[in-house]
Amino acid sequence: MEDPSRLRNIGIVAHIDAGKTTTTERILYYSGMIHRMGEVDDGTTVTDYDEQEQQRGITIYSAAVSFHWRDCRVNLIDTPGHVDFTAEVERSLRVLDGAIVVFDAREGVEAQSETVWRQADRYRVPRICFINKMDRTGADFDHALQTIRERLGANPVAVQMPIGQEGDFCGVVDLIATKALIYKGGDGSQYDVVDIPADLQEEARRRRHALEETLAELDDALMEQYLDGVPLEPHQIRRVLREATISLRCQPVLCGSALRYIAVQPLLDAICDYLPSPLDIPPVVGYDPDRPERQIRRKCLPDEPLAALVFKIVAEPHGDLHFLRIYSGTLRAGMRVANVTRKKKENLPQLFHVFAKRREKIEKACAGDIVAAVGLKETLTGDTLCENRGQVLLERIEFPETVISMAIEPKSSADRDKLINALTLLSRGDPTFNFRVHEETGQTLINGMGELHLEIMCHRIEHDFNVPVRVGRPRVAYRETISTVAEAEGRFSRTTGGRTHFAVVRLRVEPLQPGPGQPHFAFRSELPEGALRPQFLAAIEQGVRSTSHSGVLAGYPLINVQVTLCGAQESEESTELAFEGAAAQAAQRAIEAAGPILLEPIMKIEVVTPEEYFGAINADLLARRATITGTSFRGRNRVIWAEVPLATMFGYATAIRSLSQGRASYSMEPLRYEKMPQELAEQVLGIV
Repeated sequence: MEDPSRLRNIGIVAHIDAGKTTTTERILYYSGMIHRMGEVDDGTTVTDYDEQEQQRGITIYSAAVSFHWRDCRVNLIDTPGHVDFTAEVERSLRVLDGAIVVFDAREGVEAQSETVWRQADRYRVPRICFINKMDRTGADFDHALQTIRERLGANPVAVQMPIGQEGDFCGVVDLIATKALIYKGGDGSQYDVVDIPADLQEEARRRRHALEETLAELDDALMEQYLDGVPLEPHQIRRVLREATISLRCQPVLCGSALRYIAVQPLLDAICDYLPSPLDIPPVVGYDPDRPERQIRRKCLPDEPLAALVFKIVAEPHGDLHFLRIYSGTLRAGMRVANVTRKKKENLPQLFHVFAKRREKIEKACAGDIVAAVGLKETLTGDTLCENRGQVLLERIEFPETVISMAIEPKSSADRDKLINALTLLSRGDPTFNFRVHEETGQTLINGMGELHLEIMCHRIEHDFNVPVRVGRPRVAYRETISTVAEAEGRFSRTTGGRTHFAVVRLRVEPLQPGPGQPHFAFRSELPEGALRPQFLAAIEQGVRSTSHSGVLAGYPLINVQVTLCGAQESEESTELAFEGAAAQAAQRAIEAAGPILLEPIMKIEVVTPEEYFGAINADLLARRATITGTSFRGRNRVIWAEVPLATMFGYATAIRSLSQGRASYSMEPLRYEKMPQELAEQVLGIV
């Protein structure tokens, strides 16, 4: 059985084009998992194996690979950098123990760098930083380090310094071992470990002093030794650095150039030295499925009861592939497991270790491992799998709201059922993709995180599921909410099949301001415990939640609403059907009386432009109802940060190319939903 202390479950995350996939490719080569390195631009990398990834030169789907380095086995997930696929990063960080955050040496912290850093903070994931592209024109190690400190509020600790810069970059100084690693071309497999060059010794001494000073502040024993003037040994520095990294008090920073094969091996050493094993992280916390107020902790031990979380589903026409993180216990092929989230039993006939698109069949997997399974029928992303004994419900993964939609229809009416089947499979695999049929028009609308996201999904429908489709123009996925408090009563009394169904429900609705990771639509009961049978309470909640999918203004989903059950009346003729119907009726009436309003998605945008185009781009953003939140210099370029309604940003890629002669770039991500100006809301509602 594999020793969990030698296991590393890590992700590689970054802004788009920082070099994640190239770094992953080099890692696989140096660890001996592949014998020829592919290139992103050629579409030949291991982890970008999808046809669309190869054509576009970007990562779309997170890909899992495993390799050995020194005495450790590393499960690594290469994640997308494009904001439209942020769900891939979210669900990966939820189950990983550590992360490598890659930064561009010229750009430093970019927009999506902040997003992935916040996601890692939310899940308390220890991380190391790799400042990549040190060979690039304008590369600046200290500037990148400073942006990590200032923009991320982090505590970066440089354990290396570059030798040369831009075209002269040829290696790194290891500040812990006080040696220089000089790379001499080729594939990077061979490099010389030598004394620090004379012209760099003073700078290396200064940086080593700063490293010791920072670490002394993080460890009392080291501080005492440091103050006494006793030299710090490399093994002591690595021990404290590991402890401080795992406890999120600092982040080791390395540098290199993955494209030019420089200094990737020290990054592999850092994974083993500083990132945690499953035994180094606290026991996972879950809840008793029958008593949600009771917390349960599970240690990462193979003889504990099984607890596994499904964090990703790959929709395939011949059966979904479910990715699992095993937090405790042992999972065996052929096992019958309980889906605690859905209260279903599932058979798990086959288990695999996955290497990108290749699968290796295994008979069992133990606590701490990440595996894939086929054969699960009812299980969705975020579900918990357990044995019958000692069940626990693990915290679900929260995904961002979709912000864009478009109409879709099959080119042949005979393919309508095939289209619905494809949409169902794709929405099972991607929690930020969903679809609905508009009640009034009968149109099928697909919803996602951005234009590229929906474009990729349409491509999959046509090529993976063989359903030719026509799509409409992208449009904004608005939301509805309420502006005040209101109460209403719903009464259900109906005779069907010779049986009378009766229930009365009184509900109160009020605006809700959810915190990070909290639901946007909440239900609670004010009734005394035992005042209503549990099955009737569950039926009321089901009826209330059914109304959240379609608001009263234009049928957009409802968010930021708190619904409270404040009264219920039952009789001998009461049924679950009656309570569900009465609750839906009461919720609908209360929402109508609570001042419903339309919300629009506000995006956070970062534009990087040469100085001469700053004025034109700034003016264009203001014309799009943007609020400029800040500007700064990044090398010779200007950076603009703004908040802007998504409705005004369609076609912006073409506009910014025109305004800057193709020299400006931008990235955009969903920020929040905000009340629309009244006249614009009336226009939208008039269209609908």
